[in-house]
Amino acid sequence: MSLSNELLAILVCPACKGRVEPADEGRGLVCRACRLRYPVRDGIPVMLVDEAERIGD
Repeated sequence: MSLSNELLAILVCPACKGRVEPADEGRGLVCRACRLRYPVRDGIPVMLVDEAERIGD
C-alpha cells in the first residue's frame, strides 16, 4: 500500500521539520537532512524519532 500524495504533502520529519520522501518501495519515509528513515507499518507512517533508523549515504 502506498501513501497518498495528500498525506506525503503534510508529513515532515519530527526532528528537523524537513521534508520526508518515500523510500524502500513505500515501506519507509526518509529525511535526507537528518539521515533518518521512518518506518511505515500497515500503511501507517510511524513518525517517532525513537523508531527511526539512521541511514548512511
